[in-house]
Amino acid sequence: MTLAYAYRVFFVSIGLFLAVFFLQITEATAENSDKPPLEGRLEGNFTLFDPPVPVPIESFEDEEGNLRSLKDFEGQVLLLNFWATWCPPCIKEMPDLDKLQAELGSDDFRVVTLSEDRGGLKQVLPFLNDNNLKNLPPYVDVKGRVSRAFGVRGLPSTYLIDKEGLIVGALIGPFEWSAPEVKKLIAFYTK
Repeated sequence: MTLAYAYRVFFVSIGLFLAVFFLQITEATAENSDKPPLEGRLEGNFTLFDPPVPVPIESFEDEEGNLRSLKDFEGQVLLLNFWATWCPPCIKEMPDLDKLQAELGSDDFRVVTLSEDRGGLKQVLPFLNDNNLKNLPPYVDVKGRVSRAFGVRGLPSTYLIDKEGLIVGALIGPFEWSAPEVKKLIAFYTK
């Protein structure tokens, strides 16, 4: 066996090894791209529903007092946040939700904050104005029908709903909603 032949065999072997290696990486990436990215602080805090659950059909009020339901937003990815003006962790995360809506709000994505205040719009509107929350339309669930249908056990509670109207996951408690890992998760569902 000549030295030139040995080099050829060596380089062909290396080439085959690299081709197989890159093929495995590509396949692993393709498999993982089908799974929602739960990175950073979302990992371990955000719970994915497998399988996703259809949104309950319960009504709530908008700013004009009109009855709405989550079906009104079908075709959009929603980040649905249950909150109240008397809830300190809710108050703390509202600026992040407002910022997220300002940055990503579109025909494809919307932040829906649903107040559980019994005082309704009379309580919620001044709170939104006083805290300069300009990007979050006021919605109220005065009778708690929607929160009961979702099985909300504490505030804040936040659910991610896909374009088909399926609840794909939830996070109970406060979170930094304008964090990069949240934007990456939303991008996965809006693609």
